[in-house]
Amino acid sequence: MATLNLLEPAAAYAVDDKEVLSLIEAVRQGVKFNAFFNFASKGPFSINEWSTFLHLSERTMQRYKREKKTFDPLQSEKILEIALLYKKGTDVFGNGEKFNNWLTTDNVALGNVKPKDLFDSSFGINLLKDELGRIEYGVLA
Repeated sequence: MATLNLLEPAAAYAVDDKEVLSLIEAVRQGVKFNAFFNFASKGPFSINEWSTFLHLSERTMQRYKREKKTFDPLQSEKILEIALLYKKGTDVFGNGEKFNNWLTTDNVALGNVKPKDLFDSSFGINLLKDELGRIEYGVLA
C-alpha cells in the first residue's frame, strides 16, 4: 500500500521525510521487489551496486526478482533512505542527471570518496544528507 506509492516513478521524488509514520509503516510492510525495481531502474545504479547497498548477494537479488519477493524491513528501510536522499539531491542539484554525476565523482569534502560508495551505511547516507545541506546553503568548506 504505502510502500508501492513511495517508490512509483513519479511519486519517488515526492517522498517527504515529514511523513515519518507512513515511512515507518512502509518499512514494516516491506518494499515489494517490483516497486523497488521500477524505482531503481530510473537511477544510475546497477542491480550489482544495489545488492552492495542492501548487503545482499546479486544471486539473492535475482531470486527476489524471480519470486516477486518483498524485502525485509532492514533492506526496505535502506531503500527508502536512498529514495529520500535521491529526492533531496535532485532538489539541490536541480535535476537527476547533475545529481547522478555528483554521486559518481570522487568528492574532496568526503575524503575523495564517491558519494554512492557511502550508500551501504546509514551513517554514510546521513553524511551525504549533511553534505547536500551544505551545498544547498552554499557552505562548501
